Amino acid sequence: WPYCEKRCSYCNFNKYIPRGVEEAAMRSCLVTEARTLLRLSGVRRVESVFFGGGTPSLASPSTVAAVLEAVDQAAHLPADSEVTLEANPTSAPGSRLAAFGAAGVNRLSIGLQSLDDTELQLLGRTHSARDSLQTLAEARRLFPGRVSVDLMLGLPAQQVGPWLGQLRTLLGCCDDHISLYQLSLERGTALFTHVQRGTLPAPDPELAAAMYQEGRAMLREAGFRQYEVSNFARNGALSTHNWTYWQCGQYLGIGPGAHGRFAPQGAGSHTREARIQTLEPDNWMKEVMRFGHGTRRRVPLGRLELLEEVLAMGLRTDVGITHQHWQQFEPELSLWDVFGVSQEVKVLLVQGLLLLDHRGLRCSWEGLAVLDCLLLTLLPRLQEAWAQRTPSPVQGG
Repeated sequence: WPYCEKRCSYCNFNKYIPRGVEEAAMRSCLVTEARTLLRLSGVRRVESVFFGGGTPSLASPSTVAAVLEAVDQAAHLPADSEVTLEANPTSAPGSRLAAFGAAGVNRLSIGLQSLDDTELQLLGRTHSARDSLQTLAEARRLFPGRVSVDLMLGLPAQQVGPWLGQLRTLLGCCDDHISLYQLSLERGTALFTHVQRGTLPAPDPELAAAMYQEGRAMLREAGFRQYEVSNFARNGALSTHNWTYWQCGQYLGIGPGAHGRFAPQGAGSHTREARIQTLEPDNWMKEVMRFGHGTRRRVPLGRLELLEEVLAMGLRTDVGITHQHWQQFEPELSLWDVFGVSQEVKVLLVQGLLLLDHRGLRCSWEGLAVLDCLLLTLLPRLQEAWAQRTPSPVQGG
């Protein structure tokens, strides 16, 4: 759902602030594209659906219901599948949340971002901290054990102590899933412009690192498992949808600007084609009405490209990459072959940042916080091992 009430100062996602939305036309096109891409992918069973945006809680519950019905008809959507809706506090009063539940949504992801009103104004959010807490309480009543919240860190002028106070407040009223996201200053956003002009201080990366480290320690103390770099869950409340993404599972991107990764029918389950849908909603709808889908770009991933994704995505999780998972994508080169003989990797193992053992390759607690630095060693090592391998009958990369 690409539409928003206003553009937040930090956001460079594909979103539009319309004068009016032809929701019936948008609904029809979402349904059509879902059916088309499910047919092209050959997917027979859907484990999760994630309504993102934009602000999907601005859509009518009937639109959500129509998409879910189309998915269930074109494939199989089991009754216990995870169906998540992103919601902003001001666009989702209790009665509306209940209607989304009746439409088939069974999990909410609430974009709180901050519990400080000054920070919320800086971010261009339309809600207050009080709105956030009221929405969270109502969401937990309607979707017990199935509510996630987002909290941002590393904002301009933000300090560690007050931010930890926000997290402590959130722990007193949250459900079983929290995501911590560091602000990324993106070119073309209002916040980027303010920092460039000097009207706002640049975020301090050392302070952001301290917030992240102390925040994840606080969450661990509260019984949360850090199952991915930015995501924390307790009582088994991991996001099925996100876990599939980090495991390089197949996912279809439906709607303007959506991204997908799936194996075209007949191509084999461990190949992938990257698809990007047309960005602008009106153009996307015209293409869907003409062709059945609005795919703007299709890129078959080579074997090495796919392995690079398996590595970079898998190491974001606390489980990492098991030998069995790796061999599903690369039966010829084992994790030992690629990383077990590298002196540079051995240094990371000795430093306690990485573990390579009978289970597979994964980051330690300390390593997970510096994954980007580890990948600067690991990705070139994979590329080197790939170049040195004995050529197989199937060429790729």
